[in-house]
Amino acid sequence: MIAELVGQLPPEETQRAVGYPSLFLLVALGALVPVVPTGAVVSSAAVVAFHQPSPLALVFVFLVAAAAALSGDASLYWLGRRGVTSRGGSRWLDALRRRADPERLARAQETLREHRVGVLVVSRLVPAGRLPVMLACLLARMPLGRFVRGDAAAVLAWTATYQLIGVAGGSLFPHPWQGVAAAVALALLVGAVPRVWRWARSRAGRRAGRRRAA
Repeated sequence: MIAELVGQLPPEETQRAVGYPSLFLLVALGALVPVVPTGAVVSSAAVVAFHQPSPLALVFVFLVAAAAALSGDASLYWLGRRGVTSRGGSRWLDALRRRADPERLARAQETLREHRVGVLVVSRLVPAGRLPVMLACLLARMPLGRFVRGDAAAVLAWTATYQLIGVAGGSLFPHPWQGVAAAVALALLVGAVPRVWRWARSRAGRRAGRRRAA
């Protein structure tokens, strides 16, 4: 029944009925668990919106993606705070500890002591910077309300960045699927850079250790 109703809608109405809720769920889920490349999702949605006749399509994508990212961050932070305040901890806090690079966490804690909430503004723009900063805020026992206020600016900047990637991809190619492919590739590349950098540094460190041992 739902599929039949959606099929009877015009393309723009179909995007509103299906695309925006899907965008919200994917971005919010990606903020909670690292199984969805949220940057690529936002960029892809921006490409599709760019090719829509409605001038408000990009505005809707921006608002939905930003709201989803903020909701996901706030939910993850709330779950992490439960682990900080309880004696036994929680699996969410343990997961954040495992996913946060120790060196980045140490730098985030130092920066947080100097700049407080200001560090949150750039945390999402720095590749692999969101989780160390969030964990630093948790360990500093920052209240949820203060975290959300600081994270709101970070979410807006992050959403605008990946939406611009999508708009660039949509403007360079005549067909939406081409723009989506380009935007996804660029977004995944941006996300992969820190992992490659950490792997290269780790490998260089192991080589240096072997040379000193020899």
